[in-house]
Amino acid sequence: MKKIIYLIMISLFVMSCAPQNKIADTKENHEIKPTKNDDGEWELDVLDTQYDYFLTAIAKPMSMYSENYLKSRNTFLVTEWNSYYFSGRYRNVIESSIDYNSNENYGIKFEYRLYQVFAYVQWKYGLKMNGLSQADIR
Repeated sequence: MKKIIYLIMISLFVMSCAPQNKIADTKENHEIKPTKNDDGEWELDVLDTQYDYFLTAIAKPMSMYSENYLKSRNTFLVTEWNSYYFSGRYRNVIESSIDYNSNENYGIKFEYRLYQVFAYVQWKYGLKMNGLSQADIR
């Protein structure tokens, strides 16, 4: 009888140490969404501290671009970015998708900042984005 109790206790101990088959749902749907500020302008917040340095010291000035040019480039680049995100490519760089509606009038400031996000990612991480202009690749 003692052997059976010991056998049951050892079996329970071994089963409690076995890995669980239940997989936790840790993948959250991260998404970057444009928001409007109090003045009614669209905003894009970038949390990387070097992004502001990149905008002021490295990126071409906003006056070098037209809003239509930036909108067409951003439409292509957002599609490319989201395809990388949903396919799982470049997981160490791309951690969220971008919610961008090409029919929305975001304004040139927003379009410029979004375009420069892609240029910044290429500058900092070396991620080649096919939609970037050759003049913006450094």
